[in-house]
Amino acid sequence: MIFRTDENDIVRRAREVRLLVLDVDGVLTSGELFLTDSGEEMKAFNTLDGQGIKLLQNSGIQVGIISGRKSALLARRAENLGIRLLIQGREDKLNALQEMCAEAGLTPSQIGYAGDDLPDIKPMKAVQLAIAVANAHRSVKESAHAQTSLQGGQGAVREICDFILQAQDRYDSAIAHFL
Repeated sequence: MIFRTDENDIVRRAREVRLLVLDVDGVLTSGELFLTDSGEEMKAFNTLDGQGIKLLQNSGIQVGIISGRKSALLARRAENLGIRLLIQGREDKLNALQEMCAEAGLTPSQIGYAGDDLPDIKPMKAVQLAIAVANAHRSVKESAHAQTSLQGGQGAVREICDFILQAQDRYDSAIAHFL
């Protein structure tokens, strides 16, 4: 993790996170869109990210997804991961974030947000912990508290999940049954 401000401040911010909200294209995926001749959309999700999401959830931290695009494939991936907080097809991600906070019964001071492109900036500025993935647009990186060393779709979400668990002293217990 690359810290854009004081590392101790970032760790303090991560300790407060009760919900991690993720963008999809460019964060949970590489950002590439694969379309077949018949118009079917395909996306590749990283299994390391999926395991990180499950570790967070098993440690009592919720995970939500806000996507500007709408996709049955994304709904299926969210369901497979047990993510019930899913908002799709919303370009106004700040309003979507506010709706998600209300549904989860949380305030922005309890939210972490990971993004990569311009629609993510407003929600990132509104939350406790804003993280840009390594391949994020420059403006997003400038709006973030921290940046992953890994790119979206290549384990960046797992890096974020591990960081939050470590900041909250939950990492060792989260992985204990695997050792």
